[in-house]
Amino acid sequence: MIRSVPGVDLDAPIQETLVRGVLWPSWVVTAGLIVPFTLGVSLPPVVQYVPLVASVLLLGLPHGAVDHLALPRVRGRDPTFRAIAGVFALYGALGVVYAVTWFLVPTAAFGFFILLTWAHWGQGDLYALLAVADVGYLDTRARRALATVVRGGLPMLVPLVFFPDWYRRVADALVSLFALASTARLDWAFQFETRLALGLAYGTVVLGYLAMGYLGSTTRRSTWTVDAGETLLLIVFFAVVPPVFAVGVYFCVWHAYRHIARLVPLEPASKAALSDRRIRPALARFAREATPLTLVSLALLGGFYLLVPNPPANPLGWVGLYLVLIAVLTLPHVAVVTLMDREQGVWSITRP
Repeated sequence: MIRSVPGVDLDAPIQETLVRGVLWPSWVVTAGLIVPFTLGVSLPPVVQYVPLVASVLLLGLPHGAVDHLALPRVRGRDPTFRAIAGVFALYGALGVVYAVTWFLVPTAAFGFFILLTWAHWGQGDLYALLAVADVGYLDTRARRALATVVRGGLPMLVPLVFFPDWYRRVADALVSLFALASTARLDWAFQFETRLALGLAYGTVVLGYLAMGYLGSTTRRSTWTVDAGETLLLIVFFAVVPPVFAVGVYFCVWHAYRHIARLVPLEPASKAALSDRRIRPALARFAREATPLTLVSLALLGGFYLLVPNPPANPLGWVGLYLVLIAVLTLPHVAVVTLMDREQGVWSITRP
């Protein structure tokens, strides 16, 4: 049969530890939050910002703070000064170019941020499906690309369909830091007809993806249940939970945490702990390694505050400033993760 190359294969004890310690918490948190919001619970806007604010130090911002170590490790090498300097140079080049784009054409930069995040969050879930959930029916590049589109669209598109006003407010918060009232060019994206068309098209893609998985998982239906269950869970989650709160929660307990789960087996001591079914020592070691560049990123946030033409004057403005920083860091981070995908054979198909 056709399957992925061994680069995404994890030893059984490590895989079981990550399912228990990473996948299950994300399921419990998202499912648990659906219930109160379905029953009509509402949160003040300031409270809705809490998960995003927490992500500055908890999982979110730190998850990309060891890229300089991850790339050498995924290649089976110890991090050297040259290898680390190469990653820093990549961050400097791509980050500066994207930062300048925000100052020159902020509306276009925001649109690119949405598409970039769509691709990256789908990219992250694809690895988790292959390596942790062990989904076997994603056995062609086309199917893996479809999984990326579906998974990335859950946090990026579903909130637009169900919460256009909030989506617009967040867009304004980011773009207005650089140019007031320039999001008028995005009016078409928030119109009912546009959202309806996008929702129907995306819904059709999701149904096709789930049907493909069901038909392709005849020998291991349990993996399809995990994939379909996660997909439907997140559709409901982003359809009923206010988007700023929902995206903040997702960023921490879903995307960032799963990326950390990808990184920790690359470090020998952490891998040994996971093999012994102990996840806490691995996470503690990751936290220590991520702390220095997380603090550097906070310093960059202060630099943005001094540089933007219209500094934030309210909590949503500060959230917008933080998201711009995330955007600038995401582009080089995606480049690093794409190189990791290549090294680990995420898009390689082979016949053993």
